[in-house]
Amino acid sequence: MLRGRLKKALEKIRGRFLYVAILYSCCYFLFQSLSPAGASELSEVRDIRYWSSGGYTRVVIDLSKPAEYMKRRLSDPDRLYFDLRNTRIPKEIKKKLPVGDGILRAVRAGQYSSDTVRIVLDLETMESFDVFILDDPTRMVIDVNAVHKEERKYQGITKMTVVLDPGHGGHDPGAVGPTGLQEKDVVLDIALRVREILSNEQNIEIIVTRDEDIFLPLEERTAFAMKKDADLFVSIHANASPRRGATGIETYLLNWTNDEEAMRVAARENNISLKRMREMTAKYKSDDYLGIMLSDLRRQNKRDESLKLAHHVQNSLLSHVSKVNSTSVNLGVKQALFYVLRGATMPSVLAEVSFISNPLEERLLSTDSYRAVVARSLASGILNYLSNVSPLQKVAGMNRGNLHRKEKAYQVSLRH
Repeated sequence: MLRGRLKKALEKIRGRFLYVAILYSCCYFLFQSLSPAGASELSEVRDIRYWSSGGYTRVVIDLSKPAEYMKRRLSDPDRLYFDLRNTRIPKEIKKKLPVGDGILRAVRAGQYSSDTVRIVLDLETMESFDVFILDDPTRMVIDVNAVHKEERKYQGITKMTVVLDPGHGGHDPGAVGPTGLQEKDVVLDIALRVREILSNEQNIEIIVTRDEDIFLPLEERTAFAMKKDADLFVSIHANASPRRGATGIETYLLNWTNDEEAMRVAARENNISLKRMREMTAKYKSDDYLGIMLSDLRRQNKRDESLKLAHHVQNSLLSHVSKVNSTSVNLGVKQALFYVLRGATMPSVLAEVSFISNPLEERLLSTDSYRAVVARSLASGILNYLSNVSPLQKVAGMNRGNLHRKEKAYQVSLRH
């Protein structure tokens, strides 16, 4: 009898415990659904970085995953802020970065609300700004521009600075050919050959973003060129396609496009999906960013000069490479939203020199002789552009005749 009463008491306790457990679980999940975002759903600020040059500052916010943001400019004091929604900033992150470069006084960050991080740029002077999100890993890039490049360049300058950017590197091989040839190795070798070819030009300084097999994030490549106050920026790549028979040469400048193939190439070089590339393109065509970007391109004369540079590079590559690769075709000068060209205020292009995915072109790209032809072609295109660009006439000691002689010498050497 006692045993029976004890059994009933235990069952009663067990039932009440189960009831409390179920009630707790229901309350927990109800709280999660009603809260703005569960802790696991919040993006997290992982780092804040910046680079500066004479009239430009780039701020990068590293995030654990994408976040929507709102931007606004305030006065007294002059500042620009960005509210990152569904985001938190850990205590260990440095929340104030003194800058003092004449553009920004400082960059500040803080937890504005339980699920919003506010990034504040304290301004000294600002003419325009640009903001965009890069993927894999996620980072928010903010470019702040102060003065026109033309207002501060070509005053007593003795050299034109050209930055060459061999794509990919380190853990990022880029496109890989049918037998395993990697884009990162091919384009590095070509860039170093171009640097060597132009090294004897006393009025041109050639700098490469990387001279060894290291990885550089896309935002650091443009920032590097800006910090060097470059006059030209040329990013060098090898193309790839699911169609093994795809062949040819194409040169790109920055702008949005509806061309599906151009978006595919940009998606690959940006290391994002084609779907994401389409989303980006639609966004930039529809929101206020497109007007800002096009206004900046016109103001800096960048688009016109980039177009000229692209044609010089494309024509030089096509005329010389086709002599040793009869299957190569002219895919033309195109435009697309390449991350690596974003924020550059100097004329800038991206050259796809051959298809590494094509068995024949991969075999050619593996040879010293073909890489030498491509390098000389790029050098010729750069020289031809520089010999025709008007600011060059203001550079002390520039010998246009010497440039033309050099160009002819390269043309002769390409025949042998």
